[in-house]
Amino acid sequence: MAVQLDTRLRDTAEHVCELPPAPGAVSAVRRRVGAVLAHWNVSPQIVEDSLLVVSELLTNAIVHALPPAVLRLAWARADGLGTLRVEVTDAGPARPRGQSPEGIDPDEHGRGEEIVHALATRHGIHVHSGGVTRWADLVAA
Repeated sequence: MAVQLDTRLRDTAEHVCELPPAPGAVSAVRRRVGAVLAHWNVSPQIVEDSLLVVSELLTNAIVHALPPAVLRLAWARADGLGTLRVEVTDAGPARPRGQSPEGIDPDEHGRGEEIVHALATRHGIHVHSGGVTRWADLVAA
């Protein structure tokens, strides 16, 4: 797992890692993110929500997109507020629009986007030549 930690700016930190194409990868990355957020002293009020957003965005990339998937976290503090940006970039859709992966029960899946929207202050999708980046910002006082 490639890791990059940047703390050059006093109130800004960044962490980047690839999602390994292996069973249990999302839970392993989630544990790593928990440790990173603790190291950064991210506001406890958004840590659990952040971990859920990370899980949902990474799972979406595994189930619906082509590899590789890359997670980028950025924590910034300004004017008494802390903002955590969670981004997951993948190589784009694995199947044509509307076609579900085999073996996926629609009753058990499909709520991740709604969860991210409910927890994030801001969120979006950026389609670019390298693939698709889904992002969410979580803000804490």
